[in-house]
Amino acid sequence: MNSDDNKNNQQESLKVNSDNNKNILLKVDDLYKHFTVTKGVLKKATGTVKAVDGVSFYIKKGETLALVGESGSGKTTTGRCIMRAIEATSGSISFNNLTGEGKTVDIMKLDRKRLIKFRRHMGMVFQDPFASLNPRLKISDIVGEPFINHRICKNKKELQEKVADLLRTVKLSPKYMNRYPHAFSGGQRQRIAIARALALKPEFIVADEPVSALDVSVQVQILNLLKDLQEDFNLTYLFVAHNLAVVEYISNRVAVMYVGKIVELANTEELFSSPKHPYTEALLSAVPEIDTRRNKQRILLKGEIADPANTPGGCFFHPRCSYARDICKSKEPKLLSDQKGSNPHYVSCHFADKLKLAGIK
Repeated sequence: MNSDDNKNNQQESLKVNSDNNKNILLKVDDLYKHFTVTKGVLKKATGTVKAVDGVSFYIKKGETLALVGESGSGKTTTGRCIMRAIEATSGSISFNNLTGEGKTVDIMKLDRKRLIKFRRHMGMVFQDPFASLNPRLKISDIVGEPFINHRICKNKKELQEKVADLLRTVKLSPKYMNRYPHAFSGGQRQRIAIARALALKPEFIVADEPVSALDVSVQVQILNLLKDLQEDFNLTYLFVAHNLAVVEYISNRVAVMYVGKIVELANTEELFSSPKHPYTEALLSAVPEIDTRRNKQRILLKGEIADPANTPGGCFFHPRCSYARDICKSKEPKLLSDQKGSNPHYVSCHFADKLKLAGIK
């Protein structure tokens, strides 16, 4: 079966459940982002990097879907394509049930003017809280910028009141609004970034490794803040991360990416206890456990993550997989599920129904 057949099967298997659920906020269908590799003064094209290679998933309103995988797997690129921070090569990104509008919008088809207006429905929190804040601006200017760009406030007094309310929302004192980013700790700067993302009362937020640059004790505080905000404002998160302990704590469902493709997607508890893909099993084996009585074996994958500019044939993971057979080298597996329940378990592996893989529960 060729790649086009595999792509169609992936879309169909995901569509069965997403179309039957009226509570879908975001639906990504067949998303691709390919970067052209150029060489020399004339910028001659010499190849293509397949950063995101046919990704499909959906996120229900009020839930958190985590994207996990090694560096270079395409997690961050997927999030930025959804936000239109970078332009995807092809695919569709449908945003449903807009507050007060009750319609579906394909984000990929919005022109620049409509996109700017639409972005008030979405927010983004970046990995490095210091790099994402302009060091030359006061906190009042950073958090208040969305109000100014969208002409929300009538005067400076109203702007200051809204900024103060946002700072209180993220557990910071309004008295800090006249300070600059360098005066704050990493955790405080991330709270400021979250306040800015919340300014226009978005329904959906992409959190791109929001705690990976923070101390462990501060990570817990930020994660708890995100969970509280989700409950208070009915937020929906796409949570990009590589730390599976963090993912287990905050997410409802998890999508595991490898070289631009989703290889497994399931409810968090089920994926952690009963993984079906060898790559997921290897990732879970690296999660530290408190119970030292368990004799858990760390799975050390051989080689490096596949080169997205020169992907292997068949299953992309087969050169590193201890379970690989001949079929894995020649035929790409489909992303399919057993279609049981409201949250089916999707996996892309020829031997998913035969392998007994170890989880961490």
